[in-house]
Amino acid sequence: MTALNTFLSQALQERAANNLLRVRQQVDSPCGVTLQWQGKSLLNFCSNDYLGHANHPLVKKAFVDASETWGVGSGASHLISGHSREHQALEDELAAMLGVEAALVFSTGFMANTGIISALMSAPDAVFEDRLNHASLLDGGLQSGARFSRYAHNDIDALSSKLARVEARHKLIVSDAVFSMDGDIAPLPELLACAEQHDAWLMIDDAHGFGVLGEKGLGAPEHFAIAHKRMPIYMATLGKAIGTFGAFVAGSRELIDYLVQFARPYVYTTAMPAAIAAATRASLSLLQTESWRREKLHELIAHFRRCGEQAGLSLMPSITPIQPLLVGDSEKALRLSAALREKGFWISAIRPPTVPENSARLRITLSAEHRVEQIDALVDALHELLSSET
Repeated sequence: MTALNTFLSQALQERAANNLLRVRQQVDSPCGVTLQWQGKSLLNFCSNDYLGHANHPLVKKAFVDASETWGVGSGASHLISGHSREHQALEDELAAMLGVEAALVFSTGFMANTGIISALMSAPDAVFEDRLNHASLLDGGLQSGARFSRYAHNDIDALSSKLARVEARHKLIVSDAVFSMDGDIAPLPELLACAEQHDAWLMIDDAHGFGVLGEKGLGAPEHFAIAHKRMPIYMATLGKAIGTFGAFVAGSRELIDYLVQFARPYVYTTAMPAAIAAATRASLSLLQTESWRREKLHELIAHFRRCGEQAGLSLMPSITPIQPLLVGDSEKALRLSAALREKGFWISAIRPPTVPENSARLRITLSAEHRVEQIDALVDALHELLSSET
């Protein structure tokens, strides 16, 4: 065994010994509330397809039709020959929907976050991030070379104190809008006020809010009755509630033009397939015409929380489709996840380093495609398993 393989083997063994080894599970069905795994049909409670758009007939038809016109791959980056009419139409429709000057589509959310932050910030600057931000936001701040600081979760006083103590050319506050592992919502009005008080820029990642929150599904800003044009840098993904793939950033024309020039993950990456852009446009149309999906989703969330509280489940405070059940111990979380599979439920165990030490959890997520009786069955199964653990 080479020195490299020895190092790799030891690292893997250590992670396995701590019940932290990540293992991919192969499923044999499309995204939906049921999935096929090893010949079994399981109820899926850990997908981010919150509205059930990923397998929607109209979204699929738009993709198939567009693939006949545009083919499968775009063949080049946006700045070479990969920027199609479908891409431009998607960006224009996103901007119009949000009431901002422009939008820019990235191939993935991770690329969008690292690209935006590293394009805007460098050594003379300072980045301030919520301690529970998504890894892509943290990596973007670290890669930028700017002075990097994390503030206590949703603690505006702690953030303000840090901002007041730091001298920098530019200051950027970065926060998830809906935190992906906890399901709680960032205090956007207070973040905006704090940014204005300290002459800082604000970037919000609304990956888990866009499509879900707000009367029209326009995300966390609409939830707080804040116009999107007041958000200096608004980013969201398209692979969760929208059900397709990719991400976008929306804001001023100057912001978008600047990122086209300086966001390296945008400049140097093959454009997403035009057929994906077409499918996304169809999904955005559904967001406006099938509001019943969002309404049903929130009814299911309320029902799950009522039943969960009655069953004594240790749910974390969340009004979003992300409903984590805090377990604590990683081995116990794995054991519960496996036991749930035996009972017909698919729920992954989330462990460090994705979440802080001693805060392993079952990350339960709900979809508009779920039925009340399926949620009731899940609560009963959880109650039974947790009761047997005590």
